Amino acid sequence: MDPNEISGQIVDAAIRVHKALGPGLLENVYRACLAHELQSRGFSVRTEIPMPVTYGDIRIDLGYRIDMLVEGTVIVELKALEKVIPVHEAQALTYLKLSGHRLGLLLNFNVPYLREGIRRIVNNL
Repeated sequence: MDPNEISGQIVDAAIRVHKALGPGLLENVYRACLAHELQSRGFSVRTEIPMPVTYGDIRIDLGYRIDMLVEGTVIVELKALEKVIPVHEAQALTYLKLSGHRLGLLLNFNVPYLREGIRRIVNNL
């Protein structure tokens, strides 16, 4: 499946989760519910994937984790914040670069309408 189609399904699933739960919960609740929703639609979903940093010939494990990887293609970074700031977008882009993936979604569930909390992030390699 095309990454753009996958991202469309992720957004649709996230909207469904947000409509059911609303804003105000912790990020891990949204992660578990979104993973369940996507898996029930037949998608492969991995969560909390360790993301080491490679510097020269050393690998440094600093505890960075990708929130979600869908179909081995689209990275999903979840937030439950009052406001997404540029550093959150930079974090998602960095995860794309470090992992070699091209497309990511930054989803902030702490908004009245989820469409206000969706950011598409592209790694131009």
